[in-house]
Amino acid sequence: MHPISPLRLPTSGRGKTRPPALAQSAVRIAVCLALAGLPGMALAAPEASANGAQSGGADSATDLDAVLVVAQRASRVSNGATNLDLAIKETPQSISVVSQEQMQQFGTDSLNDALRLATGIQVEEWETNRTNFTARGFDIANTQIDGVGLPNGWGIVTGAQDTFGYEKLEVIRGANGLLTGVGNAAGTINYVRKRPTNDAQGSAGISYGSWGTVRGEVDYSTPLTADGTWAGRVVAAHEEGDSYLRGKDDTRDFIYGVVDGQIGENGTLTLGYSWQEGKTDGNMWGALGFMYSDGTQAEWDRGASTTQDWTYWDTTTRTAFVEYTHQLGADWLLKLSYNRRDVRNDEKLFYATDLAGTGMDPETGLGLYGYPWGGHDKLTADLLSAALNGHFQMFGRDQEMMLGVAWSKSENNSSQYAAMCGEAACSYIPMPAFPWPGDHVEEPVWGESSVYSILDERLKRAYGATRLSFTDKLKAVVGFNYAEYHREGVNYGVAFNQTESQTSPYAGLTFDFTSNLLGYVSYSDIYQPQSQSDADGRYLDPTKGKNYEIGVKADWLDKRLLTTLAVFKAEQNGLATGAGYNEIGQFYYTGVDVESKGVELEATGKLTDHIDMVFGYTALKLTGQDGDDTYRWVPRRTANLLLSARLPRYTALSFGLGGRWQSDISNVESNGFTVRQDSYAVFNGFVGWDFLPNATLRFNVNNVGNEKYINTLRYSGYYGAPRNYALSLNWRF
Repeated sequence: MHPISPLRLPTSGRGKTRPPALAQSAVRIAVCLALAGLPGMALAAPEASANGAQSGGADSATDLDAVLVVAQRASRVSNGATNLDLAIKETPQSISVVSQEQMQQFGTDSLNDALRLATGIQVEEWETNRTNFTARGFDIANTQIDGVGLPNGWGIVTGAQDTFGYEKLEVIRGANGLLTGVGNAAGTINYVRKRPTNDAQGSAGISYGSWGTVRGEVDYSTPLTADGTWAGRVVAAHEEGDSYLRGKDDTRDFIYGVVDGQIGENGTLTLGYSWQEGKTDGNMWGALGFMYSDGTQAEWDRGASTTQDWTYWDTTTRTAFVEYTHQLGADWLLKLSYNRRDVRNDEKLFYATDLAGTGMDPETGLGLYGYPWGGHDKLTADLLSAALNGHFQMFGRDQEMMLGVAWSKSENNSSQYAAMCGEAACSYIPMPAFPWPGDHVEEPVWGESSVYSILDERLKRAYGATRLSFTDKLKAVVGFNYAEYHREGVNYGVAFNQTESQTSPYAGLTFDFTSNLLGYVSYSDIYQPQSQSDADGRYLDPTKGKNYEIGVKADWLDKRLLTTLAVFKAEQNGLATGAGYNEIGQFYYTGVDVESKGVELEATGKLTDHIDMVFGYTALKLTGQDGDDTYRWVPRRTANLLLSARLPRYTALSFGLGGRWQSDISNVESNGFTVRQDSYAVFNGFVGWDFLPNATLRFNVNNVGNEKYINTLRYSGYYGAPRNYALSLNWRF
């Protein structure tokens, strides 16, 4: 079962405590006023349009080129892969994009569901409230927002993160240390925030689905001044419902506001803030056990859960950012940014484990023990960055360069409550035959909290990249990254103080064989600090290595369809890998050398004017200390498909089908037996009807074939959701 000791919660980027009632009320009042007042502000839009200041189309954007911020909105693109102005086809790396339209069509309101739409990404939900995203066999431990961001520590994402505040998700597969300063061979997720638009526009939606799940959402953007140089946007969502898992229910609230505008003739300023509160009752800590003591594998109902009725996990995430860009002449742009993140957790949990290490008795179902635990933690992170982008002439050609510096810090404090079970301190409790009821173990009497882990991290960076055009066909991207990483603190009484620096090069070549066919090669160093500890409780040294990729990108069907074929190889040395339990019962890790190599194929775009498609396939081989059996919980073959279409003669009717397939996986339980999950495929579909020009009714079905499967075998796992439905109504204004 779950190898993370119940006394050792991972300490990377989590958090939640409820904000004071006054703060909650202030936020709600502000949003209500904004939603009520912004439409009134939009009354100036007709006059602004007459002045050429309101813009949504190409004509008005052209008329407003002299107005810096409006032109920037009209042409805004994300450049999260290299921070250079490169199209996906011209970037010497594999990149997938999950668009806002795809998220809406397939009803993926959480980050976990949305990333299942991306090629090559595995969503490893090994607990109900903790998830790892993996690519090419490794954890994605780096995340960005609008091209800047902090490493995500252990790579664990806590709770269901709402996607309604994002315009799109970019998944950059392969090492990307050039931008993050740290990087592994998996890749980077870049979240592209919604920004104000040039014209007044908005939408509102409601939905109802299986297990009484209801959701409401509002998104409104409008110019704030008559000339359109200042604009604002407010996004809000609320979702709540029960679950197919016994005793589990969730509530999630999300608010995001952003304002941008022009400062002087050459400057633009953007300010944004978001707040999300997620509450889960009846969550699992760890998950199900699947092995009997005779080596046979158990099978349970899909709703089986190890939880007790009093458990909960609440998470609150606050983010704020400020960006200032300044145009330095015609060819150079300076961007200054500050990002703040505050994440807080409050949890009361119940852990189930095979304490004896022999598995459950196949006759009686006995053999599991339960352990209650409570705690809270707080993470704060700050990032300052400055980047200079521009163009210059060399070899008689236009060239592009980016230079930047960044400084970040994060502080993470984790505490646990003293707990009394009856008249004694809580310990492992013998449990009845599984599955057991949710009221078998009474909630402990919780005492004072005490700090068990303090982690302070600092990262200083200097980086640069240039795109050099040698000929019309041959181009290069060359970059470097210098990073100095420092952390100090205490972990279960073990003090640590570590500082390490690394300079990493990045290089890529592209060659246009024809106007439709491009070939590329790329190389990047790997440098990733690790949050896992060894048998003595000390954090492991950073993992280092090299990443290689060669591929071809081709346009088809009059450039409506883009295909990418990539061959990759990654070597990671000293990568944290689970090794067992130490003398005090904590699960520990050791650094091992792991190699991943394989091939990826993706096709994305339009097959016809009315049919959109995404198809992806990944095949990989992982070798390490166990030979080819390294990380057997990682599927060696995966495929994904998204098809969406409109009827040519009645375009108001849309429909689509999405699916994911993976090969078989396995893992070794603590009793030495192997638990297995055969290959499987899960399909989702939708039908939409634009019954008015500005209104859409959509019906979604998930797991159309009602496939029963264990969602992961990484640490522990539970069954994926059975067939479920949702009906939604969206109105645009």
